[in-house]
Amino acid sequence: MKNSLKFMFSTLALSFSAMSMNAYSATLIKVHSDMTEDSAQQEGIERFKQLVEARSDGQYEVKIYANNALGNDVEVAQQMQFGAVQAAPIPTAKLSGFDKDLQLIDMPFLFPSRKVAYQFLDGEIGDEVLSGLRSSGFEPAMFWESGFKQMTCNDPITKPADMQDRKVRVMESPLLISQYKALGSNPVPIAFSETYTALQQGVVECQENPLVSISQMKFYEVQKDLMLTNHGYLGTAFVFSKIWFDSQSAKNQQLLIAAAREAGHYQRERSIAREEVYLNGIKQAGSTEVISLTPEQLGEFRNAMSPVYQEFGAKLSQGLLDRAQAKLSQLSEM
Repeated sequence: MKNSLKFMFSTLALSFSAMSMNAYSATLIKVHSDMTEDSAQQEGIERFKQLVEARSDGQYEVKIYANNALGNDVEVAQQMQFGAVQAAPIPTAKLSGFDKDLQLIDMPFLFPSRKVAYQFLDGEIGDEVLSGLRSSGFEPAMFWESGFKQMTCNDPITKPADMQDRKVRVMESPLLISQYKALGSNPVPIAFSETYTALQQGVVECQENPLVSISQMKFYEVQKDLMLTNHGYLGTAFVFSKIWFDSQSAKNQQLLIAAAREAGHYQRERSIAREEVYLNGIKQAGSTEVISLTPEQLGEFRNAMSPVYQEFGAKLSQGLLDRAQAKLSQLSEM
């Protein structure tokens, strides 16, 4: 009886030890996000977490750090280069400092619709643009999104002349800075987390962002007018730390890329579904007038911003802009 009890306790101890070792040996994947927990981006990352943890049978534990908890996008990208953070969806404008070809995605009025944007970004040229990130220490998986950008300001903006001398908050992006200089504005690079305060205190008068940011960061509380312009597309690239990714098995690399892509398609669906809710919420708050610009008015902005194409087209890889425009023209006619 004694020996039986000893054997039973010994077996239990070994089982608990094995369980403990398995739990301890799970590889941690830290995922950064600049958005709040209440966003399509968060939903996409949560889907990524579910897929990875389920399909890896506990080999991975995914921990989500929303709302810039690990630092801003550029700081986190730098951490990813040496493996301190393992994954993140980061705006293309922020990553363009690591690879100039990412600037293509931020060209004003580049995409006529989400359908065309997705076909382009998931196609050959989109893959080519993403692949350039490998030489900077990132393993790209897929383009996610925040969506089309809108303008907010403390006065109605219906023509390019209305932007003359306006102080506009922009991301730290040479292309976006030039875009607003083309309108005669004074672009001011300000961190995303500091934008609300900058608007509130009058450091800047206007800003551009997708509806998710305008709603969830409550920019509408300190802006009188919201112009629905769709003048730019805020794409994000879901990337892994390459030094970390390369240390994973070939099987797990496939698992991680597949999970990021599947979660990315889901994230896009949720992004579309949430936009009407965001817009209705802004309207119901009652402090911001929502203005829809006519095709003619949008054409004026498109023409005013066109110098950006000449300036930055020359900075992209040779022939990239021409090939992109030809492909987009083809997709738009389908």
